[in-house]
Parts: sequence; C-alpha cells; structure tokens
Amino acid sequence: MVRISKIELGEFPLLLAPMEDVSDPPFRLVCKQYGADMMYTEFVSSEGLIRDAAKSRKKLDIFEYERPIGIQLFGSDIDSMREAAEIAEQASPDLIDINYGCPVKNVACKGAGAALLQDIPKMVAMTAEIVKASSLPVTVKTRLGWDDSTRNIEEVAERLQDIGIQALSIHGRTRSQMYKGNADWTLIGKVKNNPRIRIPIFGNGDVDSHEKALEMKNQFGVDGVMIGRASIGYPWIFNEIKHFMKTGEHLPLPEISDRVKVCRTHLEASLKWKGPVLGVIEMRRHYSNYFKGIPHFKEYRTQLVTLPTYEEVSAVLDEIESNFAGIPAFTTI
Repeated sequence: MVRISKIELGEFPLLLAPMEDVSDPPFRLVCKQYGADMMYTEFVSSEGLIRDAAKSRKKLDIFEYERPIGIQLFGSDIDSMREAAEIAEQASPDLIDINYGCPVKNVACKGAGAALLQDIPKMVAMTAEIVKASSLPVTVKTRLGWDDSTRNIEEVAERLQDIGIQALSIHGRTRSQMYKGNADWTLIGKVKNNPRIRIPIFGNGDVDSHEKALEMKNQFGVDGVMIGRASIGYPWIFNEIKHFMKTGEHLPLPEISDRVKVCRTHLEASLKWKGPVLGVIEMRRHYSNYFKGIPHFKEYRTQLVTLPTYEEVSAVLDEIESNFAGIPAFTTI
C-alpha cells in the first residue's frame, strides 16, 4: 500500500498531474470517475493568494468527491509561499504540493517553478518553511534539473526528504527541454532505488498507454505514475491502465456514445462551476481532444467552438453521437 502520510492510495496509484487551464474541477470530475487515484488543483500563485486575487482564490475550490486532492502552489518568495500555504490549508485539501517543475517563461523567469532548480539552497529553505507552517503533508513536483549540466534530482530528493516532504513527483525532463524529446526515467529510477529514500516516488512524463505505465513500474520501480497530457480528452486512460495491470488485457476502446457522455458530463460540470457563459467558452479547448480521430469532424468542431449556449452545443453533441455511432476512440478512418 502506497501512503502519503496517512493518505492511502492503493498498490500502484495513478495521479492526475496539475495542468494550468486544464485540471480544474470539471476536468477533475471526469478523471476521478474514470479511475484517477490522486489529483491536484491547477497550480496556484502564492502572490495571487496573498493579494486575494479572484482567479487564484477560485482555484482553491475543491469538492468531497475529489479526495484525496492536493492544492499545488508556486512562487519565488519564501515568506509569500509560507503565507500562501496557510491560506490554502483553510480550503481543507488533503495535502499541499509545491511546484518546482513548471518550465513556462512567465513562471520560471520570475524565479518560481523550475527556476528553483538553479538555487537548491533556496528550494530547501522554502520547502522547510512550508513544512513547518502546514499541519498537512507537504509534497513536491519537480524535474530532473534545469538543464543537462545540472541534472541534480538525486541531491534534491535527499535534501527535500530530509526536511520533511512526504512524497516526490519527478518529471523526466529538464527545464531546458520543456516538453520536447523523450522523458528520461533513468534518474527517476535512481532516486527511487536510492536506499536513503523512504518517501513515495512518482514518475511523470510520456505515460500515454497501459504498456508504458507497466514498463515504468517494472523497469524503474516507481511507487506510481503521474499522468498529464495523455488524460486530456481521454480520462479512460486511468481505468485502462488499472485493468491492464490487473489482467494483462485491454479494455475496449470507448465508442462515440461514451465520448459524448463524458464530454457532456464535463460540459455540465463546467457550467455549474463557471456559469452559463464562461462554462461554455472555456469548454471549447477540450472538444478536439474528446473527438480526436473522427473523420470529417471539422464542421462539428467549428460549431462546438462558436455556439454560445449549452442547448446549442448539446444538440451538436446529439448529432455527433447519431452520425458516428460505433466509431471507437482514436480511429484512423
């Protein structure tokens, strides 16, 4: 049984990665329904929380059905991060996660996210302050290093464990790689198999199939895997991996009716959380992913990303289900 402090996650948990503009409550809902064992909020700005910015505060919304769930924070100032952790704790998550992995310019170039990989003493000091300030378990998500000349994750893992983090998720790329090339799990495996490491180690990067998840488990010994981009438009991936690991067999691919059902659930949750206008608008980024591979889909996509009301979008979803019945996911027709 894998545990983060007292949180039980099963034998080989599958974690939903925190993704900006993706892993909000409506998206988390469908991922939870299809097997995600542990989820995180979108990453929340410490400065935004301290200033009581509406967008940052909204990201603290969590619901009972999502548990266990962590709130992920990012920032460059130690005092601000400590204060933000105290604010986040009031939302009653199951844990606080620190983002030391985000590579995007508007985060890293402000000294936050993966930028802390260039200043390990500051990373350690920041983490120690958050651990002391929080009554909840504190975990970290990071990368192998800033670039190929500073792949210092083995040192980072030991030092963060020593000051009290309860789990570590590692993305198998450096910051300089962004999301390019292949994730390198070799160092993730070295961290996991370091006899000094006692906390759970979760691997992240390029886990996009049942076979890949099993390979990472068997080859590198990680305690679980974190899935990000492969879950976008395809929440079934969690249950598919679990079924494959248990039986060695593949679940049938979801058909159009399944995809429409999940897409509609996501849309309805989006409206409930964001309201009838923003809920429709912000759902538009997801349609191409839910219906990836369907032939001659451009006309429907145009409608889905332009129609302004739930009723109109729902009617298009009904038409898609009727016209493409029986076509499985990711067809190449």
